[in-house]
Formats: sequence, structure tokens, C-alpha cells
Amino acid sequence: MDKIRNFCIIAHIDHGKSTIADRMMELTGTVEKREMKDQLLDSMELEREKGITIKLTPVTMHWKGYTLNLIDTPGHVDFSYEVSRSLQAVETAVLVVDATQGIQAQTLANVYLALEQDLTIIPVINKVDLPAADVEGVAKQIINLLGCKREEIIEASGKTGYNVDKILDAVIETAPIGFRAASGRPVATGGRRSSSPCQAPDSLKPTGAVSTRALIFDSYFDDYRGVVLYVRVVDGEILKNAEILMMAAGTKGLALEVGILTPKMSPREKLSEGEIGYIVTNLKTTREAKVGDTVTLVKAPAEEALPGYKNVLPFVYAGFFPVSNDQYKELKEAIEKLALSDSALRYEPENSPVLGFGLRIGFLGLLHMDIIKERLEREFNLDLIVTNPSTNYEVVMNNGEVREIKSAADLPDASEIKEIREPWVKGEIILPKSMIGNVLNLINEKRGHQTNVSYIEDRAVIDFEAPMANLLTDFYDQLKSATSGYASFNYELAGYRAEDLVRVDFLVGGHKMDALSVMAHRSEADGIGREVTKKLKEVIPRQNWEVALQAAIGARVIARETIGAYRKDVTVKIHTGDRDRKAKLLEKQKRGKARMKRFGKIDIPSEAFTVMLKRD
Repeated sequence: MDKIRNFCIIAHIDHGKSTIADRMMELTGTVEKREMKDQLLDSMELEREKGITIKLTPVTMHWKGYTLNLIDTPGHVDFSYEVSRSLQAVETAVLVVDATQGIQAQTLANVYLALEQDLTIIPVINKVDLPAADVEGVAKQIINLLGCKREEIIEASGKTGYNVDKILDAVIETAPIGFRAASGRPVATGGRRSSSPCQAPDSLKPTGAVSTRALIFDSYFDDYRGVVLYVRVVDGEILKNAEILMMAAGTKGLALEVGILTPKMSPREKLSEGEIGYIVTNLKTTREAKVGDTVTLVKAPAEEALPGYKNVLPFVYAGFFPVSNDQYKELKEAIEKLALSDSALRYEPENSPVLGFGLRIGFLGLLHMDIIKERLEREFNLDLIVTNPSTNYEVVMNNGEVREIKSAADLPDASEIKEIREPWVKGEIILPKSMIGNVLNLINEKRGHQTNVSYIEDRAVIDFEAPMANLLTDFYDQLKSATSGYASFNYELAGYRAEDLVRVDFLVGGHKMDALSVMAHRSEADGIGREVTKKLKEVIPRQNWEVALQAAIGARVIARETIGAYRKDVTVKIHTGDRDRKAKLLEKQKRGKARMKRFGKIDIPSEAFTVMLKRD
């Protein structure tokens, strides 16, 4: 235990977490030079293509006689649940801040998460070799945030490897010894901590004799090996082929293989107390071994489970429909496979008269949705139609019943509804002081309000509250435009509030399209109706008859656009000036168009179902 150190790297997007992790693996000889490549721990194709970390990745390294277990974490707000899981499995967090950008929104969010877990924080300023680096300015920001001393901040460069060895030394010197949940012993001080020893919380201390306990901080399904668990052994040890028990789920299984990640799987005979590693099980689904569960041994089960993770609930929903209904079964199987390794993914069947059978899928944010969509199309060769994203709402009925709806199409009859509650978020925006006015105006436009403004050196931090639905589509893009790209944004759910909300329906040729329906505040409904009907006019092709596009609240039409009909000149072959013959042909054409309008089918392209994402 004394020779084991568990730590993770936390930072804002693109501040250099994965690059520093590369240099650490190179420096410790974990990966040979010939196998080394940029962002080695970002193994997913999408991670490498987009330059972001999506899944947490553990790796075991050896440095100066110590075993160092590193977990590389994502930086985007949509994947903060991955960060929180990593933090609960380690004792130390290396906080990386870009020397050219300073503290950003996700930097603050991750620091708060680390402080909640009572971790030692080692501050690092990365990219000090860049010409635009403002090392002293960023150091002042970190000192204001953490209350640490200037000499405790390590200046480094993930690109060149400068001072990466000092980061590893700091992890060894300042990290607490052992797991917080494993004992009540004093922990070593360092980083931001005071000189007084910090005891483990009483709720985390084991009672009675110590039995084997391991925390599952991630899991995934392997087509060839079954369910693979990433665990942090807190007490005892897990031997190969041992019978294991998941304490919360109550399921039993076999540890067919145990080992560490370097970052490849390296089998061992056992995983001991304090180690981070993997367990290959004989389980068929990760539902039998959920993230946050405690693994113990069947022959000597622990009396008390480890504190798990809070259940992450999605608050962005979208309908996923295959272009061909023949692919519905493939879509369902693909989502089931992705859900095995993504604990935040929720889905349920959905049926649309226009789009056929599909799934209503819940996400943590728009980036999460885009990643899942791309993975479905690339890894499973599916051709998909994705409807406008929406959030979930709470509907209070006249009889006091509270229902949750995930799309406007599920809204009950207005006469049965007492009130509708929508989710609000607490947001945090970090930006240069000179741009505060632009951002406050943007927040007001989104029906939000500012709650506080504070300052970190030359930067301002705006705390605000706003309805989630108004931040779903283009808020991030508008924020970047208003601040010339200098602002960063982080948010968390703040609860549900009753508002004057209405369902806005869209009719194409007199037929209501449930997949296009949206929930909106009454004050914004007219504007959304006009905006969406204009967009639909651009994407729905012209027909041989006139097509009306309408937005309506109940029976009241609030906006209309008309797609003009194609018109063939049926009089072109008439060489005489006979008015009766021309009138007869035009009347015949008119009757034909009226008949086509009654029986004709309008071809609605997939772009029509994502018009809300393409606002001007």
C-alpha cells in the first residue's frame, strides 16, 4: 500500500491532459518508443478525430520504485460524470491549466468535484513553451482559486516533456497513502491541504473485520470476453478464478481473469489492496455489475458496501429513427451494446406515424448526442433520422398526479393539466472582463438571469440560471460569437420550475407532424413558429400541388408559409387563340392538382426534423 499512488488528470477541454499522460507513459517506460503515438489513451476513433477524450482510461506505471495508477479523464461538460467516477477511485488530482488560456469553466467545475471528494490537488501550468504563454498571470489565477503557494505550482510542457518528471515526483510526495475509504489513518499533506492530518470520513470506514471490497468505476461489454470491470481494490484481494459477488445487484460471477492496464491488459494472479485494474467476468450484461457497485467475494462477503455513485439522469432527449424500417432491430441492438459501456444512456421504444418505429434516447448534452449518433452510423452502418432534441418536463395533472414527459408529442390534453414544470440549470461562464455586457444580454434573451459576477484576475465569472430548453440548440455558438471565442461555459441541473409553457405543433399540408412538435414558453411560441416554418420551407421540396406549412397552438394557427406548386404549361401546344380550349385545359389541370393534394404523399427529408439545430 505504501508504494501505490492513484491519481487522475483533470482539466478544461484541450488544456493538454492526454498529451501529459503520453509523456508520463514515455518517461516511465510503460510504452515502448516504437508503440508510442499521440493521445495514446484516446483509443476510440472519434476521440482521435475530434481531439477530445470521451471515455476515462486507466493505466498503471512504475516510477522510482512506486506503482502509479493514472486515470485520464474527459474535459467536456457532457462527460463530467466520467470525471466524477474517476475522482472517487483516486486520492490525488493533477490539475492542468493551459498557460495561454488560464482557468476556464470546466477547470472550475472539476476543481469543485475534486474538493468534494477531499483530494490532494497538484496544480500544473501546461504549454509554458508557447510564445503566448502567460505563466505568472495564470499562476495568480491558480493561487486565487486554490489558495496554494507559488512554489507548489509546477510549470510543464506536455509537448516537449519539460518537468513531467516533477509531476510524477509530486504525486509520490504529496499523495495520501492508501485509499480514503480503506482506513481512518492520517493522510500525507501537500498541494492545497493544510498541515493538519485529514481523517477519512466516518461513513467510509469499514466496520469489523476487513473483507474484500472493490469499487467498480467503469465497465464495458467485450463481444469475445463478456463484461469487463475496471475496479479499485479498497480492501483485501481478488484472485484469478475467484467467485465474486456484486453487493448492490446481488449477482454472482467468476473473475475469469484479473490484471492491470499498461495500457494494454496485463494479466496477474491477483489484484491487491490499493491497486487499480480490470476483472474479466462471465457476466452477460453490465446491468449485472453496474458502475458504482461493490465487488466482494462469495466465500467471505463484506458486511458494508462502499458508497456508490449517484445515478446520472439524462436531460436531453431525441428520437432516433432508421431511414428504412428494416433497420429498426439493428438500431435497437446497436443502442443496447453502446448502453453496456455508457451508464448515462437511457432509451425506450417510440413510434411515429411519419417516421415509423424508432427509439427515444436520453443524453447528458448535445455533444453526447452527436458522439452516439456518429458511433451508430460508423460502427454499425446505420442510416438515421434524428429529431429535434428536447428536454424532459414534469406535468402536474388536475388530480395531483405528476407525469414526466420526454417529448412534446406526449403532452396530455390541456384541460387535464394544472401546470407544466421545465428544468432549469445553474450555469457558470468565464470570460474577459470587457465582454460582460454582451453575455448578460445573451442570458436575458434566453429567459435567464444573472445571479452573481466575480473576478479572477483579468477574467470575470458570471453565475446565472436559465431554462435548459433555451440552452439546447445554439446557446454555445452564440456565446462563442459574442465573446470572439474567449468564453467557456459549464452547467448543472438546478431543478424544475412551473412556467407558462405551450405545445407548438407543425402541420405539413394540413397533417400534424408529431415528430416536429416542440414545447415553448408562450412568450416565445410565435417567434419559434415563424422561424421553424421558414426553415421547413427551405428543406421540404416543392410538389406538384401547393403545400401549406403551419405552426399552431391547439387550434390557433400562429405562423404560415406556403410552398408553391410546380406548374406545367398545359396550353403550350395550342396554336390558336381559342379561350374556351385554354380554360378547359387549365380547369382540368386544377382538378388534377386538387386530387393529387387529397391523395398525394409529401416526401419530408431528414433535414426537416433537425431544423431547430439550424437556427440563423
